[in-house]
Amino acid sequence: MCVRLSYHHRAQGNKMHTEFCSREDYISDLPESIIETILAKLPITEAVRTSVLSSKWRYKWTTLTELKFDDNCVSNTRYRALAETSVVRFVNHFLLLHNGPINKFTLSSVCLRGSAYVDQWLLLLSRKDVQELSFRLGQGEWFKAHSSLFSCKKLIGLELVRCVLDPPLCFNGFPYLKNLYLQQVRIDPDAVETLISSCTLLERLTLSYFEGAKLTIRAPNLKYLMLEGEFKDICLENTPMLVVIFVAMYMTEDIAEHFKQSSSCNFDKVLGGVPSIQRLTGRSYFTKYMSLGIILGEIQPIYQQLKVIELSQVGFEDEKEIMVILRLILSAPNLQVLQIRSSSLATNAVDLDIWDKECLRDVTFKQLKVVKLTQMSGLPHEMRFIEFLLGSSPVLEVMDITQNVYVTIENEDWFVETLGFERASTEVEFRFAEDQA
Repeated sequence: MCVRLSYHHRAQGNKMHTEFCSREDYISDLPESIIETILAKLPITEAVRTSVLSSKWRYKWTTLTELKFDDNCVSNTRYRALAETSVVRFVNHFLLLHNGPINKFTLSSVCLRGSAYVDQWLLLLSRKDVQELSFRLGQGEWFKAHSSLFSCKKLIGLELVRCVLDPPLCFNGFPYLKNLYLQQVRIDPDAVETLISSCTLLERLTLSYFEGAKLTIRAPNLKYLMLEGEFKDICLENTPMLVVIFVAMYMTEDIAEHFKQSSSCNFDKVLGGVPSIQRLTGRSYFTKYMSLGIILGEIQPIYQQLKVIELSQVGFEDEKEIMVILRLILSAPNLQVLQIRSSSLATNAVDLDIWDKECLRDVTFKQLKVVKLTQMSGLPHEMRFIEFLLGSSPVLEVMDITQNVYVTIENEDWFVETLGFERASTEVEFRFAEDQA
């Protein structure tokens, strides 16, 4: 059957073609800065697909300076071996066609394991003067970083997860590195100390899930420190700029034995050289570690900028751990927020003489506004601590107390008893609750 197009139909077709061309021209005529912004915000697979938009867009994706690869780069991740092959093929193809510098490279893949391909990519990146590098590979396996990693002299940020690091003897550090994140990284303890101290511009440091390390940190520009793992010792030297410290210390039999044999004052080793500290968070056995060798005499040094203290798993039945808390808050005249999670279970008689010490008399916390105490059981030292804070905090606004529901004590009305304590602040609001955890 023959179909004839009328003048009207031909005109409509020409109009649609003109409109399509106009749209194509509109996309093609976008400013370079707009195109770059669009590509940078797209997932990397979608950025590649923009090559079909117009001839001007065809190779724009090859000049991206920030590359982020993950398992979403491939569609079939049901079978690990197949998914791994697909990811490797995609990354290889992308890097083969890439043109120009690479400022940031991120690779996060569950299916991808360390292989010769990863070594090749690191070698390529070292030649591209990469500035930010992140590798998170596999589950249950570690990959060994290729020696070319230590040739990335322009690095500003480095993130490695489940990696084996073996810096060469000739390695002198990353001269521009400001952010170092190592999680489940296997590295000789001396090597990690050398790595940290040789990166003189380092500002942020995270060491997560380290095992059995005696760690000394020397970093004159360090501002943020996060440590998590089974540390035997922690010593901060030459860290005058440090403002935020987070430490979570986990216990093993080996570490417990080391604690018993330790005679030095851990409080001084950790906090003796951090005059600029603003926020301190201690989790798990941090307070226990800090209590070794502590004395409550002259309060030195004074942390004028310390405004937030958070401690968990504090044993109020241990006088040494109480000394840690007291020494901290007495050395922080501008403290504003205090959060403590108790781990006390003992109900036996205890010596309360510590609360009559000279250094606790006439103490005033002039800036303390919020106190949050959780897992409290109404034990004698806990009650004296609450009484001490209420009587010494003239601007206190909130006293938030959460009871440990797993501990039964004779004094079930200890919440009510706290209401009868003398208060320096007339504006304090009491909040009582039972721990639901």
